[in-house]
Amino acid sequence: AGHEITGVVERVGSNVKRFRIGDRVGVGFIVDSCLSCKNCENNLEQHCPDVSYTCNGTELDKVTPTYGGYSNFITVKEHFVCKIPKNLPLDAAAPLLCAGITTYSPLRQYNVGKNTRLGVIGLGGLGHMAVKFGVAMGAHVTVISRSRSKCFDAVKLGAKAFIYSKDEEKLKLADDSFDFIMDTTSAAHNVVAMMNMLAFKGVYCMVGASPKSVEIAPFLLIAKRPIITGSLIGGMKETQEMLDFCSKHEITCEIEKIEATPKQIQMAYDRILKSKIRFRFVLDIINSFK
Repeated sequence: AGHEITGVVERVGSNVKRFRIGDRVGVGFIVDSCLSCKNCENNLEQHCPDVSYTCNGTELDKVTPTYGGYSNFITVKEHFVCKIPKNLPLDAAAPLLCAGITTYSPLRQYNVGKNTRLGVIGLGGLGHMAVKFGVAMGAHVTVISRSRSKCFDAVKLGAKAFIYSKDEEKLKLADDSFDFIMDTTSAAHNVVAMMNMLAFKGVYCMVGASPKSVEIAPFLLIAKRPIITGSLIGGMKETQEMLDFCSKHEITCEIEKIEATPKQIQMAYDRILKSKIRFRFVLDIINSFK
């Protein structure tokens, strides 16, 4: 944890060109890569074989641990730092560095826009951002959720329709409905039933990393010729593009800000396990340390 970080530059190295002391910046899920492989050269640093993740990993020496953003300072190479636009508050912008780019990138990759029928499965930390981006891109957005209570949130965020996924009849009526489905659910669920809602040559993109393997009936592939894919955050160029898009459309994450105290963190963790959060907890590290 601690892979969505915003703050203010305190120091810069002598060779730094893009940042100055006092700049508002962000650090996402990666803090280093080789910068010379084919993926890095194509602005896909997140797919570098030697990528260094911000936390629970190591630096490129494969020895030094990376500890993430639950600290008062973090030192990062400038290539892996993003500029936070002035109209985005640092707290609500922080989750854009992972939840934001995770959902923005595949929508851009597959040119989601006006007249696209977009289905978003799950309305949590990832799903609510997929809805916001889809609406801003001009898509007709439908939220598919196993929780009826999410209907109000979906409409409030701009979705045009809501499907209760435990209602098998409603799911059946939605067959062949969507050009693009983004599956943000991390819990085990009936993926094949969701794929039936794809239109011919539709795209099914998984970003939620469900723990169970998926068995797909060959006839579904034969009959619909779908694109079944996934997506992992985004490269640095695309991440900055996403932040600029958020600035233009005034998009931020829906958050609850808490202090980094044992009591507050335990409360947040317990509520996450019960799915009682709208939609992201953000730790105010600096003020907690003060």
